[in-house]
Amino acid sequence: MRMIAFRDFALRRGERLLLSKVDLTLQAGWRIGVIGRNGTGKSSLFAAIQGELESDLGNLDMPSRVRMASVAQETPALDDPALDFVLSGDAAVYSVLMAERAAVEREDWEAVAEAHHRLEELNGYDATARAGKLLHGLGFSPDTHERAVKEFSGGWRVRLNLARALMTPSDLLLLDEPTNHLDLDAVLWLEQWLLKYPGTLMLISHDREFLDEVTTHTLHLHDGKAKLYTGDYTAFERQRAEHLRLQQITHEKAQAERAHLQSFIDRFSASAAKAKQAQSRVKRLAKMAGTEAVRAERALRIDFPEPVKLPHALLRLMHADCGYGSHTVLNQVGFILEAGDRVALLGPNGAGKSTLVKSLVGELELLSGERGGHPDLRIGYFAQHTVESLREGTTAIDHLADIAPGVATQQLRDFLGKWNFPGDRAFEKVDSFSGGERARLALAMIAWRRPNVLLLDEPTNHLDLDMREALAEALSDFAGAIVLVSHDRHLIGLVCETFWRVADGVAQPFDGDLDAYAVWLRTRDSSNDGKAAAKAIAAAASTVVPAAAPTKPRAKVNPHKLAQAEARVAELESKLHTLDMDLADPTKYAGGGDNAAELARKRDAVVAELAQAEAEWLALYDAA
Repeated sequence: MRMIAFRDFALRRGERLLLSKVDLTLQAGWRIGVIGRNGTGKSSLFAAIQGELESDLGNLDMPSRVRMASVAQETPALDDPALDFVLSGDAAVYSVLMAERAAVEREDWEAVAEAHHRLEELNGYDATARAGKLLHGLGFSPDTHERAVKEFSGGWRVRLNLARALMTPSDLLLLDEPTNHLDLDAVLWLEQWLLKYPGTLMLISHDREFLDEVTTHTLHLHDGKAKLYTGDYTAFERQRAEHLRLQQITHEKAQAERAHLQSFIDRFSASAAKAKQAQSRVKRLAKMAGTEAVRAERALRIDFPEPVKLPHALLRLMHADCGYGSHTVLNQVGFILEAGDRVALLGPNGAGKSTLVKSLVGELELLSGERGGHPDLRIGYFAQHTVESLREGTTAIDHLADIAPGVATQQLRDFLGKWNFPGDRAFEKVDSFSGGERARLALAMIAWRRPNVLLLDEPTNHLDLDMREALAEALSDFAGAIVLVSHDRHLIGLVCETFWRVADGVAQPFDGDLDAYAVWLRTRDSSNDGKAAAKAIAAAASTVVPAAAPTKPRAKVNPHKLAQAEARVAELESKLHTLDMDLADPTKYAGGGDNAAELARKRDAVVAELAQAEAEWLALYDAA
């Protein structure tokens, strides 16, 4: 069944022709990844499908009455509870639920009965439960469902918009970079949700692993054309590479790229095979084999210059409590970074990954403990505020000249050219730069300083696929140490060899790779009754301290006591997550107000209760 048909379709944005002579048909039920460099017209194509942008030529045909859902770009500061905001995505059911509430308040039981009848017709009795599951999957604990939308930070409001779009009944779902502002935990959940979505999905993403997991077809926008490929992103790369090889349009470049890529694969496959934590790298490298022509076509390569000095012991935290004001986010962190270390921090947003990075940088003073660094330590730090601190009204070369006084302009231009700011682009004001271009400039400024430690907090947000690939190779070649926070598994898998899990007030090594982490998350989240979470706690504990074999038969444990203990652990975890979200915005406690102090005290009490509850549960579990 046809969902969308383009017939001699052309699209402009202002004076620029984005697409022309597009003739293709998208069938119902397909999950289509829309890819292409920044500026090729992906978001404009979505706008045309939604009727927000007129085609310049030709036709875009869709069935009448097709139900469409997409993620809103902004969220007003509403007083509505988060759960109601998500529920309102299903407008028909939501209006009935609101009518029912009003009828109950005025004790109009006839109207209540009518509302119940209408809910039955709409199959809406489970709507509130569905909305709650969406919020849970995207990282909202049950205690936050009644919080007003306006109380959430920008990143969490993006998640609310996504949940509302997923709640909307639809035949066609349009998602534009849905993994931006999500942590890896939420990305993995979203993958599973989309695999069960019964309608047609069109997805713009620069996350190749996400595309590989979700999509059945790939729509590639390039050089004003749109070409449809069958298969996921890896299948697209192989088909595109074969097409280019047959055309021989990049033969010489492909030969050079083949040698470079083979060297890259050989060098890192050998080391990756030695440790189970790095097996994900072997798998990801295997996907890249045979794609040399596509990679040569991209012709984008960057590098981080050799550090000026590279001592062995670079940076450490000892017995460190990390947090803000009177609020402790992470307890007793022991973290040592040496030359060549490549560490990925895993865990949900709000758990303390960014707090740990800021503590390593020295941007955040430790609440207790010790931070030590080698005298020759030179840190390159990337975070969202790094991008936001670029000055409007100034050019890329102005920014570089500020940190390189006395360096000849031509040398600065040559350096920026390597970071894809060629020629006069180096003299364009950053005001006109896209989010990806700003991030690229921020990374270039870090590279100029020749650091020996890179601390990178979500560096791929807004970067397109070409730049992500180039960044992965550059980081893999980097001689210094790396600490990386990212939801891009391809980047993590190629770059990092050691994994730390940051959650529940603790930062500790994770014994496994990214695939093991995904399995661990699914085990933890397979039910909402707390049992899976409790079993995951036991599994995690068993990887650190193996349980001794029992020397005598275990006593039979009352299953009701075990269930109560499990429920208690789940309840306290939910409370802790809620308190962490309340304290996640530094403006709430930067002034050391009474409210922040009280929240911090409550959190400390919950942490202590949770530790006790986990110990009691584990004792029962071991005896079961």
